[in-house]
Amino acid sequence: MAPSAVPQDVNLTAAAIQRKEAAVSNGDGGHGKPAALDASRLTYSLTKSPRPVPDEATANSGDETVATDHMVTATWKASTGWGVPELKPYGPLSLMPTASCLHYATECFEGLKVFRGFDGKLRVFRPDRNCARMNMSAGRISLPLFDPPELEKLMVALLSVDGPRWLPRDQPGNFLYIRPTLIGTQSQLGVQAPREAMLYIIVTFMPRMDSPPGGMRLHTSPEDMVRAWVGGFGYAKVGANYGPSLMATQDARRRGFHQILWLYGRQGECTEAGASNFFVVWRRRDGKKEIITAPLDDKLILDGVTRRSCLDILRDRMSAEMEITERKYTIDELVEADAEGRILESPSPLPIFYFICPISQIHHRGKDINIPMGPEGKAGEVTGKVKTWIGDIMYGREQHEWGVVIPEKEQ
Repeated sequence: MAPSAVPQDVNLTAAAIQRKEAAVSNGDGGHGKPAALDASRLTYSLTKSPRPVPDEATANSGDETVATDHMVTATWKASTGWGVPELKPYGPLSLMPTASCLHYATECFEGLKVFRGFDGKLRVFRPDRNCARMNMSAGRISLPLFDPPELEKLMVALLSVDGPRWLPRDQPGNFLYIRPTLIGTQSQLGVQAPREAMLYIIVTFMPRMDSPPGGMRLHTSPEDMVRAWVGGFGYAKVGANYGPSLMATQDARRRGFHQILWLYGRQGECTEAGASNFFVVWRRRDGKKEIITAPLDDKLILDGVTRRSCLDILRDRMSAEMEITERKYTIDELVEADAEGRILESPSPLPIFYFICPISQIHHRGKDINIPMGPEGKAGEVTGKVKTWIGDIMYGREQHEWGVVIPEKEQ
């Protein structure tokens, strides 16, 4: 068939990823086919010198993130596929200065937590969602795909080894942060899809992201800056989404605000708050109570696991009390609702929450939208309920399929 006669894909990115997924599902490491990522082949090389485990305050007091004793790595080559994954002592990576990830942003990652429950068990929260999203992100930036359950198995293996010592049973209510990362490592300059890559998984301490006193204060984004755009990669968890946003965030903090509320387009669509999804609770003009957040259909925002979980649990437990809506809405709608008193106020209201964290103010073009808070500046009704429900699953107060229990190896 002549090139001009080849049917054109309407959605080129999706079609390319589907072809890559089909190739991965057919790979078995034999008969000349590239090997798939296979957690059953994981090898163990445990450290002979375990480090002292610091307390949470000490671990988060310095300029360096403290990681646990081990990490998992797996390399990939286009010609042979995935190599044997290895669980080994935590330490530096070896990269050539010409590595693709250092020049062309061929890098994606995920972030989730492992919790020591009040029932003594170790849990991760909906890891299948993070693994599926990381596979999607990898496809978006031409990194190798993998079977998401295999990544989940590798994370579980690492947590089984390091979890018991770094999150001991006698310290319930604590957590650690899991960071799986995939980078292009081909050491050849040139704008091209990398033919070599490395997956690694580390587990670290991470400061608690609790609500600041008085709630989170947001500043709307500058008129000459956007975080993401339709047709871009705002829906993928890639490093290139974050670096360009830091200048605006730094400037907002100098002005006394905590984060940026990112607006998009001439109409000023509300998208995300910092690097997190954003929700509003208000009363519509027809009197119906509604919780609203931006949609996923134009791939402008990240399909956050917390976002998805909030929507799922609200639809399951509060749909009789309010509408749960995913649609485009603008900052002007929020300004109007504020002027008309439709941003909710009640004995314990929380009209807006940020990562299950209350927002008390939005500053937009010289005007402050002051958001009602609950008693004593705490989370209001909606945020308080959602935060409690999800927290109960994370920490084992409620047995739920979202809370995946980690089998722990004896120390």
